[in-house]
Amino acid sequence: MNVVNRVQLTGNLGNAPEVKTFDNGGKLVKFSLATNEEYKTLKGETATDTQWHFVSVWGKLATELETTLKKGSHVSVDGKLSTKSYIDKNGVKKYVTEIIAKEVELK
Repeated sequence: MNVVNRVQLTGNLGNAPEVKTFDNGGKLVKFSLATNEEYKTLKGETATDTQWHFVSVWGKLATELETTLKKGSHVSVDGKLSTKSYIDKNGVKKYVTEIIAKEVELK
């Protein structure tokens, strides 16, 4: 049985991308991506559910995107989910899930 970790999202950047350059010249671009889903409430009114996703882009793709992505850019992201945990200042274990992008396309 082949199990695949893959996610595809299309949305808008919620902030300007954060760019990190490492000593070895490698790059990391991080941004938040908003996706919106419209639905009808029990009263028949249209409502929107906005979900926020954290996206990380590494290497050559990060270098290509660092100057083209802007707050509000409409993009499609193809990648995989990665979940990390840490202990906060109160000793509580927290989890963060992000998308490690393999492809990012401006729409």
